[in-house]
Amino acid sequence: MQIIGILAFVFALLFSVMVHEFGHYLTARRYGMRVSEFFLGFGTRIWSRQRGETEFGIKAIPAGGYCRIEGMTPRDEMPEGESDRAFYRASSARKLIVLGAGSFLHFVLGYLLLFVLLAGVGVNQVLPVIGSVAANSAAAEAGFQKGDEIVAIDGDTSTDWQDQLLKIRNSKGKPLTFTIKRGGIEQTISASPRMTEIDDGTSRYVLGIINEFGTKRIDPLKSVTSAASLTWHFTSASAKSLVQLPTKIPALWGQTFGGEKRDENGLVGVVGVARVSGQAAASGELTLSERLGTFILIVASLNIFVGLFNLLPILPLDGGHMAVAIADEIRALFARLRRKPRPAAIDVQVLTPITAVVFVILAALTVLLLIADIFNPISLNL
Repeated sequence: MQIIGILAFVFALLFSVMVHEFGHYLTARRYGMRVSEFFLGFGTRIWSRQRGETEFGIKAIPAGGYCRIEGMTPRDEMPEGESDRAFYRASSARKLIVLGAGSFLHFVLGYLLLFVLLAGVGVNQVLPVIGSVAANSAAAEAGFQKGDEIVAIDGDTSTDWQDQLLKIRNSKGKPLTFTIKRGGIEQTISASPRMTEIDDGTSRYVLGIINEFGTKRIDPLKSVTSAASLTWHFTSASAKSLVQLPTKIPALWGQTFGGEKRDENGLVGVVGVARVSGQAAASGELTLSERLGTFILIVASLNIFVGLFNLLPILPLDGGHMAVAIADEIRALFARLRRKPRPAAIDVQVLTPITAVVFVILAALTVLLLIADIFNPISLNL
């Protein structure tokens, strides 16, 4: 089962890469740019098919993919008569749209996965079903029983138990009318919550019940906004992680070569995420829906993180090329203010040394994460 989970993650990762590159492809074609190749993977060509001017195919190493847009720099040769279709000749606005389309679709995919999780699979939450009734409590005195489902409180049929819990805590001991379902039959029970001291030393009005915990789907309409909130939450968390990334590298080094225990909140690579996905799929502690939910959550959060990471203003990432396009517009603005001709677009190849340094740093971090994920992997506490 663990192998199935790992393979499912690899497939999901490759699908995410394809969606990212498809964003570049669609927008580039929309603006008349020449796209010569669209491949999944790197290395030796396994299969390909020519459709129009674009060759679509699969390569041997499933470690990403690419969409080749011709004329990225003035030095790139274009077919005769098609120089106007070069990427570097497009307006800065169109460049930004083409470059940002991949990350945009990562966010869209992450949002859709979270929507499916909430509305289709369900999430673990407190259910309005009584798991146990405390002795000598207000609930016991009123006649509540294990298995009763609380349908409404004072006519309020909210499906969010947290909302109903606030009604109980804010009751000030006044009688509340509970509509419950017992054995498939609805009935009403009146109960007055009692002020009770709880474990943390505080006192509040409680009924004296412990609810069951389980998986529950959220209403599709509510899932629309809930998925958006979760997407924003993961985006904010990803931004925080990226800011803290440099500070976590020394700890990762110690965990990789110093025998220290891996930090569950630390850095993890693709191999590590794949292993975690496999563990979730193989866990006997989780139900099928919980396994599926965990898998969807992992893939959704990964898409959001990758989408944000690609927007970092460093070459060779998409965000680096976007930064160059913005710099072009700033230079053009100053030229207009000085009543001078628009300067030529920045030649990205001139920035090759910077790109090489960034590439080496990212490659080194990737290797470090790979070694850590193989020899000192993160494990789920399941």
